[in-house]
Amino acid sequence: MNTVKRAIIMAAGSGERMHPLTLEIPKPLIPVNGVRMIESVIEGLLANNIREIYIVVGYMKEKFDFLKAEYPEVHLIENPYYSECNNISSLYSARNYLEDCIILDGDQMIFNRSILTPEFERSGYNAVWCEGETDEWLMQVEDGIVTSCSRTGGKKGWQLYSISRWSEEDGKKLRNHLEIEFMEKKNRQIYWDDVAMFCYPEEYKLGIREMKAEDIVEIDNLTELAAIDNTYKKYL
Repeated sequence: MNTVKRAIIMAAGSGERMHPLTLEIPKPLIPVNGVRMIESVIEGLLANNIREIYIVVGYMKEKFDFLKAEYPEVHLIENPYYSECNNISSLYSARNYLEDCIILDGDQMIFNRSILTPEFERSGYNAVWCEGETDEWLMQVEDGIVTSCSRTGGKKGWQLYSISRWSEEDGKKLRNHLEIEFMEKKNRQIYWDDVAMFCYPEEYKLGIREMKAEDIVEIDNLTELAAIDNTYKKYL
């Protein structure tokens, strides 16, 4: 059994699909029903005794400084590439902390903190069973191991969510593969998830951590934000 020792929260993006809100504030700092998205993530980690927390920042990075005072467990890592690269650049910037870690996006609301439990058997993603059609990333799993993943979705599979855990061994592999893809191959417009899932799938035996759709809400745009907090309907 593996145990998460540290967390990496991805929070460097500019959140263009949330304009005009993100012209003034980074997306992870937007309050949802009075709670900032990133604080729902931080509080969930702390509730699970995960107390080494790295937040990768870029866009309006200075807006995150208050978190260091509010949460002594928080450390900020600057991603200098955020404006010109995809989020592979954020994980590359935090590559020194990938062993025994949990990786999460900062722009989501955690409603069930138990989905962030630190114990895990094998590296992999939180996932929700999807019986019907979805256009989200969809994994097929056999005997507890991910055998394939579709970027374009499908049906009857496990929908991948942006919470993943990585063992010491797989964290070392992931760091090496990030360095190869980002620095050697200059492959800078892919998602970091592509590295293990599509660039080097034979190097990993990923599993899943089952959860329910209502445990978490990933908020991608203003319409989804207004659906959960009606004070934002004026922006639609």
